[in-house]
This record gives sequence, C-alpha cells and structure tokens, in this order.
Amino acid sequence: MSQSSFDSEAESPLAPSVAAFIDHLRYEKQHSLHTLSAYQHDLERLMQQAHDNGINDWGSVTERQLKQWLGFWHGAGLSSRSLQRQISVMRRFYQYLLTQGQVANNPAQLLRAPKAGKPLPVTLDADQVKHLLDDHLGQAEGDPLKCRDLAILELFYSSGLRLAELAALNVDSFSDAQVRVLGKGSKERLVPVGRKAQEAIGSWLLVRRLLVNHHSGSALFLSRLGRRISTRQIQKRVKAFALTAGTYVNVHPHMLRHSFASHLLESSGDLRAIQELLGHSDIATTQIYTHLDFQHLSAVYDKAHPRAKKNKDE
Repeated sequence: MSQSSFDSEAESPLAPSVAAFIDHLRYEKQHSLHTLSAYQHDLERLMQQAHDNGINDWGSVTERQLKQWLGFWHGAGLSSRSLQRQISVMRRFYQYLLTQGQVANNPAQLLRAPKAGKPLPVTLDADQVKHLLDDHLGQAEGDPLKCRDLAILELFYSSGLRLAELAALNVDSFSDAQVRVLGKGSKERLVPVGRKAQEAIGSWLLVRRLLVNHHSGSALFLSRLGRRISTRQIQKRVKAFALTAGTYVNVHPHMLRHSFASHLLESSGDLRAIQELLGHSDIATTQIYTHLDFQHLSAVYDKAHPRAKKNKDE
C-alpha cells in the first residue's frame, strides 16, 4: 500500500470506530495480541482505501466498492489467503458497527475471495525412498513390529494406497502380485504390488503368527496386542521408522502415496493409469501430479541447459 495520506489515525473520522472495535476484541472478547495486531493491520488497509476514495463515514461504503478494493489489493500482490482474512475482518467489523447502530447494513456480508491455490503435495525423491527402505532393511530383521512396519512402508510406496485402505487390508486381500482394495465410496479396485513389497509382506506373514490371538481375525497388519492396527498407529510407526532410518523429513503415509504417483508419472507419463491406480473418481484430482512432474522437469532444465544456467558471477 502507498504511504498514508493522513499523518495519524486520529486525523481520520474513520479511526474512532476502528479503535473502539479493537478495544471490544481486546477487553470483551479477550483476543490475543497477535490476533489484535492482524485485525489492526487489515482495518488500517481498509481505512486507507476508504480515505483515498474520499469516504469519511463507514456507512457510505458499498459492497461494490469493497469488491473493487479487493480487486485492487489482489492486483497489488495480496494473496488469496490474505484476501480471505481481509474479508473475514471486514465482515466482523461491520457486524460490530451494526450492533452499535453506526451503519444500516453489512456490505461485506456476501463477499467472496478468490479460492486459494492448493499447495503441491510434498514427495520424497527416489534416492530418499531408497535410503528409507533399502539401506535400512536390516533394522527389521529379528523384530516382528519393525518387520511389519517395513512391509507397511513398502506397500504404501509400491501401490499408492490410502491410509484407511491399508489399515483395512486382510490376509486374503492379496493374490497373484495384486492387492484388492476397498476405496472411497466402497469402490473396489485391484492394484499391482511390486517385488520388494511382496518380499516384505511375505517376511511379515512369517512372523505375524507370533502376534495372532482371538482379537486378530483376518487383519493383515496387527498391533503389538494382536488387534488390527489403527490408522493412528500406522502414522506414528511410519514417522518413527523414518526417524530411525535418519530421514529428517516428516514422512507420513500420504507422502509415500504422493511419491508413488509422482515417480510413476515421471517414468510413464500415463495419467489415466495413475488415476486408476490411485482410485481417483475424477482425473482432475490426479492432474496435480502433472504440476509436480513439470516442476521436476523445470529443475532439470534450469540445472542443465546452457541458456538457463545462472552466471555464478551475477
């Protein structure tokens, strides 16, 4: 924003209402200093815009003007997330003014900000996956629970399963190097299981019998007490396995699913097949991995192309 054209808030007839609202949040609503600072910042932006447009009365601001100002702020570089917060602050401020009888309506009530772009999924690269799974294979030997954990990680990366899908697997879910998965909407699909995952699951099945009891049923992955392992336990064990392996990123089941999809797309380029493997009903959901693939290609280009490399002396 440009430098304020008034020297202090006290010089603006709009300022007293803002100050009273902030006091209301501080003393009556007991908001934190961080929240108060954020509200103050957003309302100063609003006050400056109103002042720049010759408005000296909050009741004179219209919904159309607020939309125009949102467009101006967006063009000036304000992110969708920040615009959403700005709208929320304005809506609450005007609601307060309504209760105080200072305005006749809330012009921010129906405002909508542009949707915030979804962040790209975080993945492990192929070397990180190798370090996580191959280089620390020995830690699973002689320990049934670590043997189970390795099988879980291998299956996540091999077949791109969702957390709930993997937790629900039974011993008879496997046949002919495939796993039968019950996905979202109770849709069943068959997904290939790679050689490494097959070997890890085979090793786990040999020691699974040590944990079996009357609670186990046909569950494939069991807890220490012989019950079907919960999704929360799986998340904890995946994270712990990665930390023990020296992988200093927050590894979680969905990261392995993302890595599965991203690496497969890099190798095959077959988005439709990846949609089927992931169990996405809409290919638009799968298309996020094309952004990851392009990001990878761009990084390779920037690193390798003579006309893309930056001069070290620059």
